[in-house]
Amino acid sequence: MTRLAQLFVASTLAVAASAASAAPAAAEAAPRTLAAFASDHITARDGTPLYYKDWGPKNGPVVVFSHGWPLNSDSWEAQMMFLADHGYRVVAHDRRGHGRSGQSWNGNHMDQYADDLATVMAQLNLTKATLVGFSTGGGEVARYIGRHGTQRVAKVVLVSAVTPIMVKTQANPNGVPMAAFDGLRKGSLDNRAQLYKDIAAGPFFGFNRPGATPSPGLVDSFWRQGMVAGHKATFDSIKAFSESNFVEDLKKIDKPTLVIHGDDDQIVPIETTGRATAKLVPGATLIEYAGGPHGITDTHKDRLNQDLLAFIRR
Repeated sequence: MTRLAQLFVASTLAVAASAASAAPAAAEAAPRTLAAFASDHITARDGTPLYYKDWGPKNGPVVVFSHGWPLNSDSWEAQMMFLADHGYRVVAHDRRGHGRSGQSWNGNHMDQYADDLATVMAQLNLTKATLVGFSTGGGEVARYIGRHGTQRVAKVVLVSAVTPIMVKTQANPNGVPMAAFDGLRKGSLDNRAQLYKDIAAGPFFGFNRPGATPSPGLVDSFWRQGMVAGHKATFDSIKAFSESNFVEDLKKIDKPTLVIHGDDDQIVPIETTGRATAKLVPGATLIEYAGGPHGITDTHKDRLNQDLLAFIRR
């Protein structure tokens, strides 16, 4: 059993033993040269409301963010603030069932996630966009391209992404054993509030490593975002991010692609995800963060911000 599986199983066993939407700002009244702020909802094809943020100058180059499990678009705030301040229009939505979006009972799978992203792109008429996906969001970005192409896409960034496939199978012998994801499901049913705290206080940010200094604020932020998400949505999403196969999706990416992954990622191990992804996407560039955990959007945000800016500016 891998260390990831041991961590998840140990966490869920421990759990078993124990127990808004922001109003749209008057952005259009501000000069177009100034960063504007707006947020609202759009409607998916099945009627599910999707919350989104649309920050920065509306005539700036577009960067679209897709978030991880069980988080929401708030998890991208460091990158969105940074890029908006550098003249980019940055957009991120809360995945269905997460954050401030509607908690639909059905549709909590990768194809629907990709179609919802397509709705956001179409409704906001986003073109020449750089798509940035973290963890589950990386899968969402890959599946979006697999289903909808790259007509609206200029570049792609996959950060700590679950691509090409996480779970161990005969075709993917180095993947994460199913026992790890079964442990997540058990923990979700037994006491998901404690599960989220255990993940955040442990492997997600690398706070379980010797010498690490845990941040109660980051743990609380992860927990808060997770608990705002619907139970059904987050439970279903475990299957979506662990068992979806993105190999064919990745092969369809025909735009410049940057893969960023921490080499100490205990949640989404780099060997079978980041490194494998970079080999599948034609011409992709791989940047490995030495000692980087899964949650590098927070733990390594300054470096990540600079790497994103440099890649987008090329």
